[in-house]
Amino acid sequence: MNPAKWGDAYPTCGTGRSQSPVDIRGPFEKATQKLKLEYSPMPLKVLNNGHTLQVNADPGNRLVIDGEAYDLLQFHFHRPSEERLDGKPAAMVAHFVHKNAAGKLVVLGVLLAEGRENAVVRSIWSNAPRAESAEVVIPGVAISPALMMPGKLDYFSYEGSLTTPPCTEGVTFFILKSPVPFPGSRSRHFRSS
Repeated sequence: MNPAKWGDAYPTCGTGRSQSPVDIRGPFEKATQKLKLEYSPMPLKVLNNGHTLQVNADPGNRLVIDGEAYDLLQFHFHRPSEERLDGKPAAMVAHFVHKNAAGKLVVLGVLLAEGRENAVVRSIWSNAPRAESAEVVIPGVAISPALMMPGKLDYFSYEGSLTTPPCTEGVTFFILKSPVPFPGSRSRHFRSS
């Protein structure tokens, strides 16, 4: 079932008014929300769902937005990035999916640019299942999502939707402006999203 037919089975995918991903173009309003990451090391729990790798988070990792906590559920990858900046995608994006106590979803997007090694990405690539699989817990391997973040949390923000069915709207996206390097030539797990 390709994206052109999603609207047949999931009406919001075809008729929604705030669908993601988007092409981020200026001019921009000044960002006013303060983001604070409270990520700590956690066991590597990874699955290959057939089109991307997903890392499931342990409780206690969260994003705090203006004092309100959103728990990290999981993060996954899209290659190239789903979001575009002035019409151009990044080599890849990691979407960190969070939910607050009321069920509101927030996605923190980290753009990845081909470059030097990143220890977290290397751990995921080295231990991820090569074929479609259920979640695998990698014994003795811990990762810290904080090490996948750029030094500054400057961002673009918009209201959008889940990028796969059911395309539920009301999801807030924070796309970090500064890309993080990853070893692009070794990323064999991914097809285009």
